[in-house]
Amino acid sequence: MSIEIPRRKILRAGLASVAGASGLAAAAKIADRYGLLAPDHGGIFGAGEVLTYGAQRLLMFHHSMAREFNRAQISKVTRINHRYPDDDDSLRLLKGDFADWRLRVDGLVSHPTFFSLDEIKRMPLRSQITMLACEEGWSYIAEWTGVSLSYLMNLVGADPKAKWVVFYPLDDFWGSIDMAEALHPQTLLAYRMNGEDLTDLIPAYGAPLRLRIPRQLGYKNLKYLVRISVVESLRIVGDGNGSAAPDIGYSWYAGI
Repeated sequence: MSIEIPRRKILRAGLASVAGASGLAAAAKIADRYGLLAPDHGGIFGAGEVLTYGAQRLLMFHHSMAREFNRAQISKVTRINHRYPDDDDSLRLLKGDFADWRLRVDGLVSHPTFFSLDEIKRMPLRSQITMLACEEGWSYIAEWTGVSLSYLMNLVGADPKAKWVVFYPLDDFWGSIDMAEALHPQTLLAYRMNGEDLTDLIPAYGAPLRLRIPRQLGYKNLKYLVRISVVESLRIVGDGNGSAAPDIGYSWYAGI
């Protein structure tokens, strides 16, 4: 599965990205036409989201890579924010060492599937040493190991018409990314950090499986995943803003 934006579309949408304040409505219309409109463009970050997200996708698209580090640069301290969910179902999975956990993959796919953690670990693995940068101002470098999300998308047969991938965790902090980010080679479904399975670490690191997107800020790297859904539109998903982030004052797009 691949994504390309023809030169003519880039040029036309590029005009939207440089539009002044008087042309924001037109910019949004053009950006939407070519899939360059952030889902929360109608919120408090609306005008900025039209320009920031659209411009980033045009300038870098899926070719830009986040910096990768060597082992000597791995941080000695790795911070955690947010606790592991304390509802009955989440605690039951934790107590059972996630033996009953399944990742549901559905939506616009040819083969909707439930995957166990063991099945995911048997998929081709990829490791990267990248920085996780938090919007609160702290960061750390760690090695992450897992399966490329692009591999999973190909495995289940994601529909070429699909534009977005939605992630549902054990808690309520759901989110989504566009297909370009989903197919980026550095986007992982990570089950291991610094050589240790997340299930053997403090659960708040994201056990048993988390999203790792080194090109975006920490809150986009969703933890405790239980479902992935491939969709053509986010307008009918949740409140239509693409994630829970806008509800707490963050923008949907968090590219760095």
